[in-house]
Amino acid sequence: MIFTTKAEYGVRLLVELGRHGAEQGEAAGAGAVLSLKAIAAAEGLPLAYLERIVALLKKADLVESTRGAHGGYRLKRDPATISMDEVIVALEGAVAPMTCFVDDTDSPRVLCSHESDSGHGCATKLLWMRVQGGVMEKLSQTTLAELVAFATRETAPVRGAAHTGAPLTIAAG
Repeated sequence: MIFTTKAEYGVRLLVELGRHGAEQGEAAGAGAVLSLKAIAAAEGLPLAYLERIVALLKKADLVESTRGAHGGYRLKRDPATISMDEVIVALEGAVAPMTCFVDDTDSPRVLCSHESDSGHGCATKLLWMRVQGGVMEKLSQTTLAELVAFATRETAPVRGAAHTGAPLTIAAG
């Protein structure tokens, strides 16, 4: 499963808004306004593409805009209440590990386009349901606040690895 640059850039945009809010001393990290031009410059992202992405985030009630000379965007909610499953679905739509896998969002059923081909159940449907469920579970367990905190660390230890405080180096070879 490969997410598009919409997901990557959208998450980076949200992290930058959360980081800016924290730098401005906002208790929830949600009140500071930042222009898309500043985000594009800070993250090295194309401004025109960010404009399309921020429209999706605004439609999902994750960000709000302020007009005027000092206008821009800010998080609409506390970063601790924004989960990544909500963000990814807003940006990408349904998360599907295979092109034949269709998440029927109106019901808890998962549809497989191959079931109608042979008249019986798809041999791999269980696997893809588990993959999709695992990805969505991990996304729902990750908040924007965690990503902001992770991004602001000077040296981030590898999760699950013993860390001595020294920077992590990986030797080739």
